[in-house]
This record gives sequence, C-alpha cells and structure tokens, in this order.
Amino acid sequence: MTFLGARRGLQLMIGVFLYGFSLAMMIRATLGVSPWDVLGQGGSLRTGIPFGFMTNIIGLIVLLLWIPLRQRPGVGTVFNVLLVGPSAEVGLAILTEPDRLWARILLFTGGLVLLAVASGLYIGARLGPGPRDGLMTGLHTRFGLPIWLVRTAIEGTVLVLGWLLGGSVGLGTVAFALLIGPLINIALPIFRVPERPGARPNAAVA
Repeated sequence: MTFLGARRGLQLMIGVFLYGFSLAMMIRATLGVSPWDVLGQGGSLRTGIPFGFMTNIIGLIVLLLWIPLRQRPGVGTVFNVLLVGPSAEVGLAILTEPDRLWARILLFTGGLVLLAVASGLYIGARLGPGPRDGLMTGLHTRFGLPIWLVRTAIEGTVLVLGWLLGGSVGLGTVAFALLIGPLINIALPIFRVPERPGARPNAAVA
C-alpha cells in the first residue's frame, strides 16, 4: 500500500467517525439540526429505533435510490452508510445536554465546525461520495437540473418530512444551512489528498 493510499484510508475512517460524533454534538445542543438529521430524529421518535441506526437506515434507503440513477458507490459510500450512525450513538452516549444557553451554543458551534472538518477529511480522501451527495449529483446528471435547485429541493423535502415526524427544527437548522457550505469550502482544500502522478481524476468526491 502506498503512502497516499494509506492516508486516504485513514482520512476516510477518521472523517466518518468525526462526522457521526459531530451530529451527536449538535443534537445534544438542542438548538436544531441539519435537515437530514431532523428526518432522522423524527423517524427515531416515531419508530423507537435509536437515532444512529435510523441514520443508517435512511442512508441505505437513499443508496437504493441510486440504482435508477445509475450511480456507482465507492468504499467511502459504504463506510458512510455503515459507520456514521454508530459513531453518532457513541457521541450521544458520551455527551449530555448542557443546562446553560451559552454552553449549548458553544457545543453546537463546535459540532458544526467539526462536521466541516470531518467532511473535508472524508470527501478529501476521494473514495466515493456519501449516499445523500450521490443522490444530489445523480438527479443533477439524470434530469439536467442545477445543483443548487436539486440540493434545495432535497433538503427542503427531508426537512418538512422530519418536522412532520417530530424532528427538532430551530435556529441551529438555519445556521447549519447558511454556514456548512462555506465551512466545508474552507476545509476541503486543506484535507484533499493529491492525485497520484498520471492518475485519472476521481470526480465522485462530493
């Protein structure tokens, strides 16, 4: 195994674990979570399935939607589906909900920044997109719709579904929507693994 190959695998594992842990931080902050996590919370409340495993189930369902879109999963896709949920459960078992507002804001902010770093690590490893990102790019390719429109439609749909199921929507949800893109834009160039000399570019990274 080459150095770059070992680095990519290590980045993937660390990024996926930190991604799940960051979700737990934002959930414990109780200020609102991302649209997909609103759906996960709502599904968990309705079914009694722990949030982390509900996240796995949603990821698997989304992955099945790739089939008619002819999207191909990578190693990173599989690890995302399998490990983000359990790592979120680890975080939920360790963390508790702060009593004071300032502590909740601090916990949410830390979770948001950590999620951006985790995304930079995971996406920068170039080992395949997450199921939700692949759904977005697949719909974009299949129907020729702008990426921003597809992303907005998907996020809006899951947000409404999650809210109807009882998921937590708050100021944190708005902050997530406004800040996560710019934060990942900062993190990704820092952690992106360079291409091997002469290697064909890998487009399936976002």
